Amino acid sequence: MKLVVIMYLEEDQQAVRRLLTREGVEVFSEVGVRGHGRGAPGWYGDVAPYRSGMLMAFLPPERADALMEAIRGCEGCQDAGHPIRAWQMDVERSVASGG
Repeated sequence: MKLVVIMYLEEDQQAVRRLLTREGVEVFSEVGVRGHGRGAPGWYGDVAPYRSGMLMAFLPPERADALMEAIRGCEGCQDAGHPIRAWQMDVERSVASGG
């Protein structure tokens, strides 16, 4: 089992949803997050927080690999400086309550 975590700007949420649909990912968890960064050259302090989303999906290895490749090929983000990013991790162990 693999865990794929995807981060994206709020403005790209529909593009991410379309990508998941194309790749057959029907079960996932999604949360809103606020990203922070340092100021650019010539600016002092931090930049305004980014309205972002984070999505997590547990997938079989071959589906996780396919999703990662689909994300790599995804174009047309609202802000080229903030692409859709994804991380794939091995799930070492899983348990559920009640048994």
